[in-house]
Amino acid sequence: MFEANQNSLEGAKQLDANCPLRKFRDEFEFPESENSEGTLYFAGHSLGLMPKRVRGVMEDELNAWGKYGVEGHFEGKHPWLPYHENITESFSRLVGGKTTEVVAMNSLTVNLHLMLTSFYRPTKNKFKILIENNTFPSDQYAVDSQARFHGFNPEEAVVELRPREGEMTVREEDLLAQIDEIGDELALVMLGNCNYLSGQCFDMEAITKRGHGHGAMVGFNLAHGAGNLVLSLHDWNVDFAVWCSYKYLNSGPGGMAGAFVHENHHGDASIPRFEGWWGNNKKNRFQMKRRFDPINSVEAWQLSNPPIFQLASLRASMEIYDEATMPAIRKKGDHLTSYLEWLLSENCGSFVEVQTPAFREDKQVRGSMLSVKMTKDPKQLVNSFKDKGVICDFREPDILRMAPAPLYNSYEDVFRLVQIIKDFS
Repeated sequence: MFEANQNSLEGAKQLDANCPLRKFRDEFEFPESENSEGTLYFAGHSLGLMPKRVRGVMEDELNAWGKYGVEGHFEGKHPWLPYHENITESFSRLVGGKTTEVVAMNSLTVNLHLMLTSFYRPTKNKFKILIENNTFPSDQYAVDSQARFHGFNPEEAVVELRPREGEMTVREEDLLAQIDEIGDELALVMLGNCNYLSGQCFDMEAITKRGHGHGAMVGFNLAHGAGNLVLSLHDWNVDFAVWCSYKYLNSGPGGMAGAFVHENHHGDASIPRFEGWWGNNKKNRFQMKRRFDPINSVEAWQLSNPPIFQLASLRASMEIYDEATMPAIRKKGDHLTSYLEWLLSENCGSFVEVQTPAFREDKQVRGSMLSVKMTKDPKQLVNSFKDKGVICDFREPDILRMAPAPLYNSYEDVFRLVQIIKDFS
């Protein structure tokens, strides 16, 4: 994929010159650094950089608040009452869902609990939840607490994927076989579609089909997938999904989350659901009726009117995604991440072991993050990063996570990062 002359600063700069997405780098603000060459930011998997246009959209809403007060719900450039609808079409393109299947609301774990309330409906004999082997703690806590809430012992109800001995990722055939093994006891498959630690992406379509074959519901946490992978939730027949927007989607700390519910479940009165007034029929929402009248879409799962400033920030970021398009972002992401992997192999192979699956042309098996096991004092390396203007992520005991984000990271960034790691040796 790469040539020897691209293992150089000049080669990296030439790759940048030929990159069709290079203009989007100027859309973001980089953290300040004492390093004369600027910040090397590879932590977009934890918190994306701030789009410059966020300042303007936030100022618009502050001005509307000052000018209109409560009437800002109906007046101004972007009235607040339907403000979340400004995100809907962008979210539908982002995850491959119909506009009636996606909504911006709440925070990630709140949305996860709302979905589990509706789609984890255990019985005495069908009560098990299949999750990742190294799932993010918040997901673990959520499914454990849901199992207890329904009267089950999480040690029995929550089943983790099983990687083979000595392996960090889970082979696809083993995952599907485990679904078959649990079989009639399986109530729910709930995976992060892109694992936060290893960077492994799962075949969501195959998993959904296999789970449904056993009468189980299938949902995904897209915290590391939304804005990172090309998704087709509707066509894959996924039951539900949730995601945050402060990682790859660059909406800011604590930014608004999203949710997807397949239209197969809209209007199904048998589905239990926690309800709030923002999910009530918009035509009679302000009539303050005693009985809940659900919107016939995913919006029925909304609870309260959303925070406008967070939505404004998300709207600004989603404009950039719509301009760049997810297929183009993923194409560059694959190439940029592969460049990072190649440079690490060429320059640091003796003390770096990549844990993330290798790129494949035929299917998505990873996104824009490499999880790297350091065989030489990783903490000392990470401690040295600050003086060199590097921001990335370390996980105990020896994992370095680096995310070359296609919208704002350059090939030159990647080359400079690898040179710093190489010099550490």
